[in-house]
This record gives sequence, C-alpha cells and structure tokens, in this order.
Amino acid sequence: MKNLFIKLFVVLLFIGTACGCDNDQPPVDSGNDPADPGEGEMEVVELNLVNAFPNLTFDRPVDFQSPDDGTDRIFVVEQSGTIRTFANASEAGEATIFLNIENDVDDSANEQGLLGLAFHPDFDSNGFFYVNYNPSQTLTRISKFQVSSSDPDVADPNSETVLLEYSQPFTNHNGGQLTFGPDGFLYISSGDGGDAGDPMGNGQNISTLLGAILRIDVNATSPDCNYAIPNDNPFVTNTEARGEIFAYGLRNPWRISFDQQTGVLWAADVGQDNLEEIDIIEAGNNYGWNIMEGTACFGADDCDRENLVFPVFEYTHENDNESVTGGYVYRGETAESLKGRYIYADFISGRVWALTTDLGTDLSNELLMDTDFNISSFGTDGNNELYVCTFNGSIYKFEEN
Repeated sequence: MKNLFIKLFVVLLFIGTACGCDNDQPPVDSGNDPADPGEGEMEVVELNLVNAFPNLTFDRPVDFQSPDDGTDRIFVVEQSGTIRTFANASEAGEATIFLNIENDVDDSANEQGLLGLAFHPDFDSNGFFYVNYNPSQTLTRISKFQVSSSDPDVADPNSETVLLEYSQPFTNHNGGQLTFGPDGFLYISSGDGGDAGDPMGNGQNISTLLGAILRIDVNATSPDCNYAIPNDNPFVTNTEARGEIFAYGLRNPWRISFDQQTGVLWAADVGQDNLEEIDIIEAGNNYGWNIMEGTACFGADDCDRENLVFPVFEYTHENDNESVTGGYVYRGETAESLKGRYIYADFISGRVWALTTDLGTDLSNELLMDTDFNISSFGTDGNNELYVCTFNGSIYKFEEN
C-alpha cells in the first residue's frame, strides 16, 4: 500500500541471508499519458457495498481467506497477530480465535505485523496453513502451522515450522501476500525492503529475495531448508541469483491473486511519486522498479526499458488516489456485472474499480464506487464471492441492485 498505508522512513541497517537452496508486453497506457481512473468512467451497474457480517468487527483486517475444505468458514487476519474464524453467514455473531501469535509478531511499524495467510491445497486432509509475518522490524518470516487434532477451529500454536526468513532493511514495503497457485506451489509477494526510491537497489537485484514474487515447493525439502525450489523456477540454475525468485522488479506488491478460471497471476504494485500499477506476473519477468515507476522512467527523463515488462494498467495520483490495493478477478454468481473483471481499490481515496481482463486495445477501467473506506484487502469465499476488508473494522460484500 502507499508504503503499505502511509510513507514511513525508518532506517534499520540490518542485512541478513535467507535459506536458499521474456516476453515483453507493450504498455496499455503511455507513460506520458497514464490513466486517471477517477474521471470519465461509467458505472457498470448500480452496486452497493453492504456489511457482510454486521455483528462482527475486526482490528486492522489485512487478509480474508476461506479453505477449500467443505466447511464454508471464513478466516480473517488481523495485523496485530491473530486469525479469527467464523461461519460464512451474515448472522454470524462470534469469531473464534484460530491462531494468536501476537507475542511473536512485531506490528509496531505501520506496515508490519501478521500480513498473509494461505491454506494448503490439501488442508482438508493435512491441516497445514502458512503465514507471513514480521517477528521483528528487521525480518520477514514464512511459517507453516497445523490445525489442532481436537478442534478444527483452533490451530496448534506449537506446530510452527519456519520455512523461510529474509531481512527487512526498513520497516515499509514488506509485501506480505501468500497464495497457492494452480501448480500447487506457494507464491510469496515481497516488497523492495523499503524507504523511498529503493535506495539499496533491491528491485533489480536477483541475489536478494526483496522486490520479487517468490515461488517455493512446500511439499518437499532440500538440504538445510524446510522447502524446495521448483526446478522450473526461472533462476534456479543461475548461481548469482536466488532460485526462489519467480519474477522481480517490484516495489511493494501488497496483494496478489490467481484468477480461478484462467490461472493468471495478478499483482497490484504500489507506486511512489506518480503512478500505481497492475501487473500480470509471469516467470522470469522484470517489472522495472526502480528503473521505472509504472511505464515512466523513475528519477530520470530517459531510461533503458529493454527487457522490462510494462504494467497492463496504471493510474495517476490525481484526485487523492495514492495506494493501490490489489483484488481478484470476480468469478462469483451474485454480482453478474462483475464477472470476469479484475476488482481492485485505492487505500487512500477509497475508490473501487473494475478492470476488464481482455487485455486488447479496448481495455476498460470502470469506476464502481467512491467510498470513504481505507480498503486494505480483498478476499473470496468458497463460492468465489468477493469481500472487502476495511480499516473501520468491517468486512463488506457487493450487492447488485
């Protein structure tokens, strides 16, 4: 988000190591004339955001997940270090604490804390789930936990297995999303490590796990690691690169998601001075940061764009837009007008848009609504219905008039 939520400039000079075992796309919008999504769009249909669970409130909800286990449960991640679960019903009146690791989570910096949750594709049988959190201001940790053998609504707090750790030189731009792809591998969004302008050059450095989308195999291990690197990862044979990297050149890909129908990986990468961007992530691609911000050269009148992949869409910071919150391609049934569109928002302005997923010359980006919410994340339930997490403590869903 705009340095997840606001700009922070806290310098923590700590650098560590982690366990490590080109199709260029033309820009949809010119770097000289990026879109202003706050103007000139038509509403698809009249839509409302309604409180999906009016009896429940949450403290800084940053992720919303539902396992494919037939229980139709919802799991909401709170940044302070708790995960709450409850029945997917509007009348739900109590949210059970599924996991509480607040004592192990450092959320003292605005962009850090417990940031992401993903359920193993075989969660129904193995009970494994994965979290992304900061045990300190200088570290990101990816861990596996398991559900309690006696209560499916409670995790075993002693079951933690640390898979991966990597250093955070600053307290902003941590990324934080976890998601399993259709290939069964775990994808991790990692920001550039923070401060402004990527002063350490992490976005263009494939020897670090920062500024990238990572891809690991959690069903296997390798020497000294509780995971393995897929043998078709793009840099797995490059001795000067981290084999975990799937794509790089990103600033702060706060939320990423797979289209459940096509398998395409979408990422919303938070910009800095002028542009917010949406990318389709493919193996080995370099998305340009900090050579480019969106399709524009960053900090220079001209730059070498060779082998850099442009965003499929970008928008400016006009009209109080400032920090993109990535969403999902809608594949539900209750909002017919949203089907097949990528739904996303801006954390600062509260606007919500629908971007067509037909990336031809007629790509359209339509304003759905202009809210006063700080929208931190989106999520889907077992029926692929879409939900919106806000920092007012409520979870919303779309209702079509």
